[in-house]
Amino acid sequence: MFKILKEDIEVVFEQDPAARSYLEVILTYSGLHAIWAHRIAHAFYKRKLYFLARLISQISRFFTGIEIHPGAKIGRRFFIDHGMGVVIGETCEIGDNVTVYQGVTLGGTGKEKGKRHPTIKDNCLIATGAKVLGSITIGENSKIGAGSVVLKDVPPNSTVVGIPGKVVVHNGVRVNKDLNHTDLPDPIADRLKELENQVEKLQMEIQQLKEGKAQNEHSAL
Repeated sequence: MFKILKEDIEVVFEQDPAARSYLEVILTYSGLHAIWAHRIAHAFYKRKLYFLARLISQISRFFTGIEIHPGAKIGRRFFIDHGMGVVIGETCEIGDNVTVYQGVTLGGTGKEKGKRHPTIKDNCLIATGAKVLGSITIGENSKIGAGSVVLKDVPPNSTVVGIPGKVVVHNGVRVNKDLNHTDLPDPIADRLKELENQVEKLQMEIQQLKEGKAQNEHSAL
């Protein structure tokens, strides 16, 4: 256990250039506090002490802003950067050397039973605000772009962006040249554009009706 806790501290120094000292990391890094609280809560959860496990997780959520269900399985060298708003569901499974950023949700899609949360394989990165939902698998060495919503399995060595998430890089080769991380789809903007086109069409039809009416009145005279 102490070896794992030491690894949790070391990965902070590897991932965060702002980390300056062990004392600073131990006392001020909420992501580290949340992970340590989870490791304790998960140990109670495995012993079927569910109330105590959940109590620890809720206390941790209150102080860190990070919600990790005590049933979630988390591997070694897990790193939460900043962390506010991170949510990890009960049946989520996270491998080794995984990094997540603030606002990430590893959640379900409804009230289904059984395995309903994602499995994140080793060496993955989930960027700010990404939502990975359902009983899906994110393959080894994959990256999920900021703000993406992933609802389907992701193959290993992939980069996913967009809503819904699409693979844009696989094994180092770009596979979707029409989608860039800096130009993510905006469903609200798309809907507004559609409404704008409909309004223009209606205006043209009204203008044509007015012109037809004017011609009829002129012919009647």
